[in-house]
Amino acid sequence: MPPISHILYLHGFRSSPLSTKARMTHAWVQANRPDLHWWCPQLPGSPAAAMQLIMDGIADWPWQRMAVIGSSLGGFYATAVAERTGCRAVLLNPAVDPARDLVKYLGEQPAWHDPTQVVEVRLEHMDELRAIAPSAITRPERYFVVIAQGDEVLDWREMHARYTGCPIRLLEGSDHALSDYDQDLPQLTRFLNL
Repeated sequence: MPPISHILYLHGFRSSPLSTKARMTHAWVQANRPDLHWWCPQLPGSPAAAMQLIMDGIADWPWQRMAVIGSSLGGFYATAVAERTGCRAVLLNPAVDPARDLVKYLGEQPAWHDPTQVVEVRLEHMDELRAIAPSAITRPERYFVVIAQGDEVLDWREMHARYTGCPIRLLEGSDHALSDYDQDLPQLTRFLNL
């Protein structure tokens, strides 16, 4: 595979480019691979708008030389991006069925990094998520999946089943936020040959 030149990082639900994992990954890139093109957009609440923003943003990228890293809902989007582009993907506790899981958050939800900001969740967003969901994982060797058995938000068994056949780092404990992400970062950068 050709070396990576572009990295797309996709944050999770109610999160932002200010997430700890996004900032730690970006800091690693700046310190170790400042030549890489880095993009971590603030994703809108509408899944259709989020995918449009993402696909427009990477339209001119060399897809065979890009990687996408996604956390939680961002992992769901990252899977969709990888299946559309053929790029490599790193998934961090990826959401498997957000259309099912997010329906309980209908209405305005405070953003994690700025509670004065809100994310509006609408019923039509569930249809948008279903429309985005890839039907299958093709070429599982392109994926590296970090799954925490201690995830308090998503079911690790469901994640593990969805990404069977992919290289998986299964953590015995940890949590949804991957509080020990600094221990996972070296493995994902090795997987991407950075």
